[in-house]
Amino acid sequence: QVQLVESGGGLVQPGGSLRLSCVASGNIFSIGAMGWYRQASGEQRELVAAITSGGSTNYADSVKGRFTISRDNAKNTVSLQMNSLKPEDTAVYYCNADIVDRALRRREHWGQGTQVTVSS
Repeated sequence: QVQLVESGGGLVQPGGSLRLSCVASGNIFSIGAMGWYRQASGEQRELVAAITSGGSTNYADSVKGRFTISRDNAKNTVSLQMNSLKPEDTAVYYCNADIVDRALRRREHWGQGTQVTVSS
């Protein structure tokens, strides 16, 4: 069984910063792309940022220049540094990973989500 566990959400004022982290654990053979999605109340889930196992990154236009995604392949972790936060960044943030387990089954996995609220 594979688990993704997020941490680091919370309440922050506009212009502030937060760092989200996600660790993958369990029956893991390899991890491909990892990423962060978010879902605001009443909205569809959207991609925020993604990173390949080789380190190539992709960002939503709305967060370019403010958010940075990184990963540590040795520790099976992915992080999202969020700076210059805006009220419209308020959402539940989900970690996502493309994982092959030791039975060589490939599946997309999701974390449970962590709330980020940007408000004064």
